[in-house]
Amino acid sequence: MESVEKIVAKQLLDVKAVKLNVENPFTWASGWKSPIYCDNRKILSYPAARKVVYESFVEIINKHFKDVDVIAGVATGAIAYGMLVAEAMGKPFVYVRPKPKDHGTGAQIEGDLPRGAKVVVVEDLISTGGSSLSAVDCLQKSGAVVLGMVAIFTYNFIRARRAFEYANVELHTLSHYEALLEEAVVENYIKQEDMEVLKQWRINPENWGK
Repeated sequence: MESVEKIVAKQLLDVKAVKLNVENPFTWASGWKSPIYCDNRKILSYPAARKVVYESFVEIINKHFKDVDVIAGVATGAIAYGMLVAEAMGKPFVYVRPKPKDHGTGAQIEGDLPRGAKVVVVEDLISTGGSSLSAVDCLQKSGAVVLGMVAIFTYNFIRARRAFEYANVELHTLSHYEALLEEAVVENYIKQEDMEVLKQWRINPENWGK
């Protein structure tokens, strides 16, 4: 039986959520240049793949975070996934904005979050970890107890792993960069010569392409 990490990696490739462009690399919000871009939101358009994701999240949460009271999604990419998980588990749902909205109530957390509630955060993608951990910080400052985070995919950067360790946030992901590359070669999604570029980028993403 295939592992979840391989199944999810294959799904990302099947729905063309992964884009590769070595000649004209993508620019991330962080300013980093990247030859690869992963848009996990594409899975939402495919019911079977979508079901695998949220059911896998539920399984992980039931195994590692049994005492969860509330599911929180990180805006905007993980709102839908978080809602699906909350619905499947019969749990309340909230979502966290990158910053307080500049109108209305000025809220950063949308929904009803009781003080002291035990929360699991749902994220779609972990790159540097900065925005994900910012959402955790926001929840904690609002009085929530963050049990941990689940995410669809991580680039598995050392910087991100250290950031989560430093913040003492337990992270579980369905798939990761290494599994994606391995599956991409099997599926003939990328050329063998592109593998070296992708491996080099993964080692030093901050300075790659400069």
